[in-house]
Amino acid sequence: MSRFLFVVPPLVGHINPTVGVAAELTARGHQVAWACADPGLVRRLAGEDAVVFPCAGPALTGEDGVRPPELRGPEALKFLWEWFLVPLAEAMAPGVRVAVQEFGPDAVVADQQAFAGGLIAERLRVPWATSSTTSAEFTFADALAGMPKVADWLDALLHGLRGRIGDPSGTADPRFSPHLVLAFSTPELVGAGAGAGAGAGAGAEAGSGAGAGDRIRWVGPSMAPRPAAADFPWSWLDPARATVLVTLGTANTDVGARFLAECRDALRGRADRVQAVIVDPANVLGAHADLDDKGDEGDRDDKDVLIRSSVPQLPLLERVDAVVCHAGHNTVCEALWHGVPLVVAPIRDDQPVVAGQVTDAGAGIRVRFGRVTAPKLGAAIDAVLHEPGYRAAAERIRTAFRSAGGAPAAATHLEELAAGAPSKEAP
Repeated sequence: MSRFLFVVPPLVGHINPTVGVAAELTARGHQVAWACADPGLVRRLAGEDAVVFPCAGPALTGEDGVRPPELRGPEALKFLWEWFLVPLAEAMAPGVRVAVQEFGPDAVVADQQAFAGGLIAERLRVPWATSSTTSAEFTFADALAGMPKVADWLDALLHGLRGRIGDPSGTADPRFSPHLVLAFSTPELVGAGAGAGAGAGAGAEAGSGAGAGDRIRWVGPSMAPRPAAADFPWSWLDPARATVLVTLGTANTDVGARFLAECRDALRGRADRVQAVIVDPANVLGAHADLDDKGDEGDRDDKDVLIRSSVPQLPLLERVDAVVCHAGHNTVCEALWHGVPLVVAPIRDDQPVVAGQVTDAGAGIRVRFGRVTAPKLGAAIDAVLHEPGYRAAAERIRTAFRSAGGAPAAATHLEELAAGAPSKEAP
């Protein structure tokens, strides 16, 4: 049996897709360990018995602890790399090195934003795979060909990082393993040909590498049971009305108040035919409707809009008819896994790219996060609920996702990597 070390950033959306893969490897008799700057988070998601090597890590957002919410486009990209991704890699590197030396993995599985995983594995001559928890990186890498200044800037950042923590003579882009790239999506969503230019020169010596397209294995979403959420009032759902889930994920509470309020108004205006569940972890709407200690409905006084600090998202997606979200990769893939069409309102980072994937595939409508109004949101929701093309596209992607193999397929590719055999595309 083999040993696998998962190197992940302290981000829920990047750990969740790997949990199912790790569980599958464990079920096959392999040994699994983790390296992360937040061991408690890994154990909460992967199980209390998870073996976790602690790493240091910077604050998730900038020197003042808060990423300015107004940052968009190139400014947001620059902030992400200079204040989070590169400092995270430098902080994690000593812990990752210790983990590799003490655990002795046959293969390292490095998240595409945990650069220390790939760079330390390359330095210590351990085969490594990339865990690509957002497919937007492939599209972005392809687009760099048309942005030479941005490409040169990234090359310089990654070249300097390799010199400080990796093998200065190495050439691999730490976002795209030269051995295996596990993509938790499929071309039906991402688009044909995505990833062909990924890893070609970025972060390596100019012209040193070919694209990662031949190393990408499209395994689809990795779906695994989640830790039990707080009790959800399932009886509140009215089967006679369509149900819409509104969520902005776990990292956008600082900017969501206006958007969530517009969603609430749009959905209340359709209460005769639609009910809504709004996820509001920061209580920006000021009206959580969580159950009281006795399990009753407590102070919930709205039969049309249920506002909760958290929800059991996967079970809930089995019952909803549409999702309104920020185009986070995990939320989008989980909705489409269930064949649910979307209204996407991207905010920053990879979200505009993922939103473009949704609309290009015909599985949803894009609205402007910062400017959309309740009437425009309502029209978009009506369209994805009642125009059959959106649901048909979502169901087509669902079929592709479920045929891709998920966590078992990813585990098989990793077994082949650890055994030294070339990883073959699943039939």
